[in-house]
Amino acid sequence: MDLNEDAVNLRCARTCLCVLCGLPAAGKSTLARAVNSHTVERRWRSAVISYDDLIPDDAFNVKEVEDEEDMTRPQTQTKWKLHRQAVLQCVEQFLQSPTELGQLTPNAYQIDRDAWRRLLHAAQVYGTSVGSSQAYPSPLDGPPPPPLVILLDDNFYYPSMRYEVYQLARKHSVGFCQVYVQCPVEACVRRNQLRPQPLPSDVIVEMAKRMEPPNPRRNPWEQNSVTLDSKDHFTIEYIQRLVKVISTALENPLSPVQDNTERKEVDRQSCVSSVIHQADQACRRLVSQAMQGARDHKLPPERMRSLAAEFNESKTRFLQDLRKQVLHSLPLTQGESIEVEQVVNRAVDVFHKEKQEIIARFLPPYDRINATENEG
Repeated sequence: MDLNEDAVNLRCARTCLCVLCGLPAAGKSTLARAVNSHTVERRWRSAVISYDDLIPDDAFNVKEVEDEEDMTRPQTQTKWKLHRQAVLQCVEQFLQSPTELGQLTPNAYQIDRDAWRRLLHAAQVYGTSVGSSQAYPSPLDGPPPPPLVILLDDNFYYPSMRYEVYQLARKHSVGFCQVYVQCPVEACVRRNQLRPQPLPSDVIVEMAKRMEPPNPRRNPWEQNSVTLDSKDHFTIEYIQRLVKVISTALENPLSPVQDNTERKEVDRQSCVSSVIHQADQACRRLVSQAMQGARDHKLPPERMRSLAAEFNESKTRFLQDLRKQVLHSLPLTQGESIEVEQVVNRAVDVFHKEKQEIIARFLPPYDRINATENEG
């Protein structure tokens, strides 16, 4: 390790990545601002990385292609994911070289550069104190700069999203903690309607179904987490609880050494992806057969579109529920395994029954019998 690398490590030793997760309008940004003010009193530096501010609006304008034999597919889903990765790449660039952030690495899915620079300046990340042109001394010349808390403000509804931040913290030996801002979906919808540019209410309702809060018992890497109820206002007690979690993270930076816990988590996520992919392919075939049977029985075009929409909605909901069930049922102890094919077959049998119930609402009894025979 050379002298320059030592300097970077010393500079990052008192840094914490804090994930703020929860539904839209749950109060994450309000909490982030309150924590920001509190860190000033403790002479800490802080930066709020709001994904909404950094990711351009067009990344969320999902263009959908309707296909009566397939579910409606979001064509820009990958684009949205790449924008999220670009945010983490910028955070990593800071952790690697905090004094060289004037130039961001060019990226096809670039974040808002102006918003990024504003938040860095606000956090004194460039090395100058607020209202002063005097730079912090080099770690080799004097004491290190004050602790830095980086608050990542986004929904982070899947553990895999939060795990990416955890991996980044481990890689660079910085602290890591999580805050789940809990709020009833009805309250989130109500608050959202008061915003200048509210989200569609069904987006919040759908995200609530997908939300998987931190679970330290199942995911050991989520141990340093706290849940705050935002149904009412955040109290000073809530802020103090969060600051305590952040302090613990600052005092206990993660080790970059790989261990079995991380390896098992990667394996778990890979297994879940395999099950969902195979189940998705099987369900697509069932839907395709059902749609072909409906066409053979001369179902009117408008009814065909409605039938396709029913299948799409059912399939999407089914795969979301399956993902949660598989993840929660996977063995955690080393040496155990899961029969992917068996799990997929059982799941597809369930979806087949749902498909039959949908067909029953669209085809007359005689046609339903013939359609089922044709499938066989």
